[in-house]
Amino acid sequence: MTEFYGSLEAGGTKFVVAIGNKQGDIIEQEKIPTTTPKETIDNVIVFFAKFKDLKSIAIGSFGPIDLDTASETYGFITNTPKQGWKNVNLVGLLKDALHVPIYFTTDVNSSAYGEVFARNRAGQFIENLVYFTVGTGVGAGVLQRGAFIGGVGHPEMGHVYVAKHPTDIQNDFKGVCPFHTGCLEGLCCGPSLEARCGVAGENLSGDNPVWDIEAYYLAQAAVLATVSFRPDMIVFGGGVMAQPHMLSRVNREFQKLLNGYISIPDNHDYIDVPYVKENGSATLGNFILAQNIFSSCSHDRY
Repeated sequence: MTEFYGSLEAGGTKFVVAIGNKQGDIIEQEKIPTTTPKETIDNVIVFFAKFKDLKSIAIGSFGPIDLDTASETYGFITNTPKQGWKNVNLVGLLKDALHVPIYFTTDVNSSAYGEVFARNRAGQFIENLVYFTVGTGVGAGVLQRGAFIGGVGHPEMGHVYVAKHPTDIQNDFKGVCPFHTGCLEGLCCGPSLEARCGVAGENLSGDNPVWDIEAYYLAQAAVLATVSFRPDMIVFGGGVMAQPHMLSRVNREFQKLLNGYISIPDNHDYIDVPYVKENGSATLGNFILAQNIFSSCSHDRY
């Protein structure tokens, strides 16, 4: 009998749902627009309910989310700026409808897990990885020796404060984060490019100087990750990093800022874009996390 495992990548624009097998192959996938919580979650339930041999689901969600299994709001999307989605019991609603074990984490944690799994399967032998996604927002997942970093909650590395680029100082650009002035997300997420230039990032030419500003901030994020976690590598994913010139820009700025302070692996191996193509890291990671929770002896707490 085929065992099916579910993946839900819950994003502010769309929910990507998928069914996979034990090898991590996608059997079926669908993109569901993120509208109201009821409409969106109902559509997710309809998708998964078609698979009678569904064993478990892993969710990688936008946040902030509550990951404390002892909390009354475990499984909730909490203080999100996404309109209508604050305090939504995502895990509870799916579990009540589908009656399968559910693993819950952040979207960037799922991506980090998928990247490590895929790279190890390809013979790269990665144990410690930091995964940044740079798109509508900025987030990071940290995996050390198979375990996610976090205590009472998950890291929010997109909201660390960074040194402002001289051009942003000159133009008094404050960033686009509704919570902070001068945080990483507010200064380098996709909407920040449009706020500066009046044009969406995907429509900007590769020689636009705003990309150097972007690389300056992402290099600071890489230095922070390096001195904080000493990972085997750092991966930058998301729509902003789809620009083919961005990886080399970030690498150059990173070398300047780190300034040889500590030794790292060869720079072009140390900072990379996703190994899994078409933003598939989170889906693959969720398939493996879903298998893990199904095999666990403590299903009841998820």
